[in-house]
Amino acid sequence: MPVSETVTQGTIPASSPAIISVKPVVLPAPERGDDLQVRVSAPVTGTDLPIVVLAHGFGQSMSSYDPLVDFWAANGFVVVQPTFLDSLSLGIAPTDPRYSDIWQIRVQDVERVLDELDRIVAAVPGLSGRIDRSRIAVAGHSWGGQTVSMLLGARVVGADGRPGPDKTDTRVKAGVLLATTGIGGDTLTPFAAENFPFMNPDFDRLTTPTLVIAGDHDQSLLSTRGPDWFTDVYQYSPGAQSLLTVFGAEHSLGGIHAYNAKDTTDESPERVALIRTASWAYLRSALGIDDTAWKETRTTLAEAPEPTGRIDNK
Repeated sequence: MPVSETVTQGTIPASSPAIISVKPVVLPAPERGDDLQVRVSAPVTGTDLPIVVLAHGFGQSMSSYDPLVDFWAANGFVVVQPTFLDSLSLGIAPTDPRYSDIWQIRVQDVERVLDELDRIVAAVPGLSGRIDRSRIAVAGHSWGGQTVSMLLGARVVGADGRPGPDKTDTRVKAGVLLATTGIGGDTLTPFAAENFPFMNPDFDRLTTPTLVIAGDHDQSLLSTRGPDWFTDVYQYSPGAQSLLTVFGAEHSLGGIHAYNAKDTTDESPERVALIRTASWAYLRSALGIDDTAWKETRTTLAEAPEPTGRIDNK
């Protein structure tokens, strides 16, 4: 019986079914300089499992974001996490000739994951034959959001002021963008403009259904604007249908990148619980599995006397 019928019955789950997690699954990438390593997490039972590729933020790795991954995998998703070249686990220095191109290599890495799903799935005992290739989503936090947004349709504005190549990937049917940077240009700080010139997105062609998640206390050192900067993709893209504003959340959104992380500036299990549940429910709805949990999440927040966030919809 498909996991969508056994785990939730269309409501937000209260239990945590068993999962299996395998790492590293190594994808040969000689032109990249380092082979691409990924982690795969999946429920031990169920069929017709949708897939979400999760892109980490700067310095993180495939071993990050357990608070999200454990929940998503336990409740019916296969989660694939690549380790990008900026990961501290690889120790690549800014003097490395690849460094200025990492933002583009990140996108290529996600494309490679999609190209080599058969190899990835075969590395997990018992997973072959249980995935649904018609239901693929991407998610990303911070720089990871910028990375996967390009597969959803975002482009990068070049030095000439014109949007660059369209990297929209038709295999991707939905997205979740967490604390993803907004419009660049004159609003970037001098440091950001010098070191991250790619942080200049154009969202006009981002038409893939997307949930944007932002913290209302996320004040970036890369922009002269306030926390609303992280809502730009919702404001300017036709595909970003919904915005979850998490109250009191800073850039780590309550600590989504790790359990008990010492670098979490706004630790809050309540915020993390909201984010992992809302993102899971949204993806089930956007991928055409079931929209009951998404409706329930929206209703619960709207009716709560002291809500942890707010959902806006276009």
